[in-house]
This record gives sequence, C-alpha cells and structure tokens, in this order.
Amino acid sequence: MSHRTAAVALIIGAGLVAWSPAPSVRAEVDPSPLLSMAAPIQTAPAGAALFPTSDRCLACHKGVTTSTGEDVSIGFEWRASMMANSARDPYWQAAVRREITDYPEAAGAIEDKCSRCHMPMASVVARGAGGTGSVFANLPVGAAASPNAALAADGVACAACHQIGPDGLGTEASYTGGFQVALDIPAEGRPAYGPFQPDSGGVGIMHSATGLRPTEGLHVQSSELCASCHTLFTHAVRPGGEGPEFPEQVPYLEWQSSAYATEGTSCQDCHMPLVGEDVPVTSVLGRARPEVSRHQFQGGNFFMMRMLDRYRGELGVTALPQEFALAAARTETHLREATVSLTVSSARVEGSRLLADVDVRNLAGHKFPTAYPSRRAWLHVTVTDARGRTVFESGAFAPDGRIVGNDNDQDPLRFEPHYSEVSRADQVQVYEAVMVSAAGAVTTGLMTADRWVKENRLLPRGFDAREGGARVAVRGEATSDADFVPGGDRTRYAIAVDPAAGPFTVEAELWFQPVAYRWAENLADYDTFETNRFVRYYRSMASGSAIPLASSTVTAR
Repeated sequence: MSHRTAAVALIIGAGLVAWSPAPSVRAEVDPSPLLSMAAPIQTAPAGAALFPTSDRCLACHKGVTTSTGEDVSIGFEWRASMMANSARDPYWQAAVRREITDYPEAAGAIEDKCSRCHMPMASVVARGAGGTGSVFANLPVGAAASPNAALAADGVACAACHQIGPDGLGTEASYTGGFQVALDIPAEGRPAYGPFQPDSGGVGIMHSATGLRPTEGLHVQSSELCASCHTLFTHAVRPGGEGPEFPEQVPYLEWQSSAYATEGTSCQDCHMPLVGEDVPVTSVLGRARPEVSRHQFQGGNFFMMRMLDRYRGELGVTALPQEFALAAARTETHLREATVSLTVSSARVEGSRLLADVDVRNLAGHKFPTAYPSRRAWLHVTVTDARGRTVFESGAFAPDGRIVGNDNDQDPLRFEPHYSEVSRADQVQVYEAVMVSAAGAVTTGLMTADRWVKENRLLPRGFDAREGGARVAVRGEATSDADFVPGGDRTRYAIAVDPAAGPFTVEAELWFQPVAYRWAENLADYDTFETNRFVRYYRSMASGSAIPLASSTVTAR
C-alpha cells in the first residue's frame, strides 16, 4: 500500500550510538558526530497545539461496553498498558541512568534517542523547537518543571501514534524512532488518523475537545507503524571510530522473515485483538463499528505492570489498581495461550539412562522471547522415581530471580550455552540473546554492546534467515543444532538413572522472565537514585518475576 502526504515532516531515523572502550580504559570520544546524525530540525507549534494530552481523549473514549457488559473502552485499556506507562517505567529510567553514568560525554545524545520512543510527544516538541529530547528533565512524573513534562508523562499516548503520518513507514529511515509527524499543518486542520471514515458529527466534537480532526488513515493498522519504535539499532563508538550496526531489538524484521508476514497477519492482529462484535469507539455520539481493535497492547511485561501498581505513589501512576491487575492477568493469559506450546515425547529408559525429547513450539509471529534483550525463556525439567523422589532437576527458578545452574546468574562474565542435549543438572536450556562488548566481555549495557555472542531465541514459523540477514541471524551453538528450526526446538534429555527405581515421571515446563536476574542485578553497581530504586523494587518482587507458560508430563519405563 502506498501513502503520500504533502506535509513537512520531522524525521529522526539515526541509530543510537554508543562508546565501547576496553573494559579497563576510559576512552575520550567526541560525541558531536552522534548529535550530527539527526535530521534537520523543523519548527514545530507549541506542545499543547501539537499534542493534546490523553485526558482530553479519554473524556469521550470511555464507557464503551460489549453486549456482555465488558468494558472495552480505548482509554480504559490503554491507561494500564506499557505504552501509557513508557515514561514511568522504572527499569527504563534506571537503564538510561546507567548508560549516561558510563558515558557522560554522550548524555545529551543518549537522552535524545531514548526519549524518542518512550516520551515521543515531548521529544517531537523539543526537537521541533530547535533543541533535543530529554529524559530526566521531565522526571519525576508529576513534579518535573520542564514545559514538556506533561507530554513526556503521557508516554506513547493517543496523540502520538494517531498523528504519525504514512510516509516512509517500513523503510530504513523510519526505524529507531524515525516516524514522521507533520509540523506545518495549522491547528484547525491537524489530522488524527484512524481506521474508519469519521462521522461528520464526530469530527466537530473531537476537534473541539482536542484540536485534532479525525481522518481515515489505514496505515495505523500496519505493522510498519509499530516498526518505527520496535526496530532499534545501536552503534558502538570505539576510540578509533564508530562500531558496526547492532540490532538491539528487531521484532518487526523477525516478523518480516516469518510466515506470518506472507500470510498477512500484522502486529495489531495479535497485540490489538478485535473486540469481536460491533461497538462504537466513543461513548459520545459514536455509532457501532465492525472490527474495532482493542487498545490492550498485549505484550510480555506482566512483571512491570505489577511493579508499576505496587509502587504507584513513587512512580506517579494514574491507572487504577484494578486496571493494572486486569492488564497483568490478561498479559499472563496471552503469554500462556498465544506464545508457546510444549510436549515431552519419546520418554523411555534404555539401560541406565532415561531419554526424553522436549519439543517447544513458537506460536508467536516473531522470535520468542523478542524485543528488549533482558527477556529470557528456559526449560525446567524434573524427573521423579516411582516413590516420588526427585532424581534429576534442571532449570529450577529461585525466589531471588535466578535460574539455578545458569552460568550468567552465577557469574556476570559467563553465559549458559545452547544445548542440543542436556545430561547434567547444571546444564539449563535458556532461550535468550547475550551481548558482548568489542573486547568480547559479556554485558547488559546497550551502549557497550557490539555483537551477539548467543542468539537462540525460538524462531517463528516459516522463518527465512535470508530475508532478514545478519540482523535476525541465529548465533552460537544453536547454529549447529539440527533440531533448532523455524517454529521451534527439540532438546534431548539424557539422564543417568537406576532402572530399578522406575517407572519415572518426566515433567517439563517452559518459563518466561521479562527482566532476567543479571539485567537487574548489574544495576546494583551504580549508586544513583534510579538504579538503586529499581534494584530495590526488583529484589522485593523477584519471586514473581517469572511464570511458567507451558508444561507436559509423561511416564518413562
């Protein structure tokens, strides 16, 4: 589909740049090349004229229910999503603080890039006024003095996504926050794009309430819209110059390389499911519409939703406790029903060994886990004998957030390899992406990351590595595992047992954790407000930081 617009647009598509000196050497690098990568600045209207805050949208986009009484209001569901709380996210705030602590020379550029997608409205206004986006000038939420603080606090809000124009979406320039927002359209004519042809009455009401005019724009239902922020590249800048492109998160490119793209299943089909019956999008003079998308933005971060709710006072949260509880529960249900399946097959005893194959299928339209590399999934497998005694266990989850036996949780300089066969309790099949610096040191710092040393996240069905190339490639031992294929993986468990103690029960589970133990604990090395706060939060809630998604139990004789 081709879309054109004559509006002058602000385009910021440069990749985030990082320094990656040797571990013990502090390199002095001129940050000016990073700043010069941005597109030319356009003059933007004042913030309020360009972006109405979500409260003005929620005034009408509420009170919509289905025939069974379920509230499916756009505002109700969005308010407890990670999109709405992208600026409040304490993990993101801690991660940004870590990066600028490591690389103070680039603090302004780092904040500019990081605010682009987490505080998009404030970023567009700041850049349009000739400045750069900022993070900490707009914090804490509710108490910051910045003139753009209210826009920043609104996160990925209604007026942000619905003002993104169609031009350039899905192109290289659109990645890393390179979306376009027209800046020269007068206030009385600024469009708010949506999937429906607007009612004449609704146009006047919306313009009166927000200053925007509802405008049909089918691009809001495209995966390419999501790709502008969910395709992020970084570049390690070394003392001698800029390092190679690093695909920090590329779920859109993973989807492009899968069967889901060729079959026409979009990001919105899974993450913004349809209501299932005709409903209005607004309670004020709205008529029932078919195929209305719910604004749940179903993802994987149930843990952060619960953290935001628990520490709502400190984080300036506005969503109600019951809204967060529903959103977190819905997220867990989505993860269990729509992401993976697991089967234990061919379980048998041969001599003094128990052999069992654990098959994991990826049901998602991208790698699983995907996006931010703190996420991981792993197999927890136990074998018990006829008397119920545990004779083998691999991958147990500890209350402090660790995986028992996982090398990286024990030592930040090591990582657990991919396995085609597991035979010892200290071997754990972990599906994850592990970054290293230019010097080859394992790291959780995005500004230090130079390449993947392990990338064995489960591939989506129909995955064609040639489509996405090196950006979506498998790395490490999984490349030589014949059972690691598009759509899933098979792991053989070969366990020493006493055959007289059988029959044996084999139970396998696949667990998922949005913020892995090492990604949180590495922040404890930084004595700053944001890092100290997040480590405190994480440690208080670590026992609930992971959940099992699928399981299978068989008897081996």
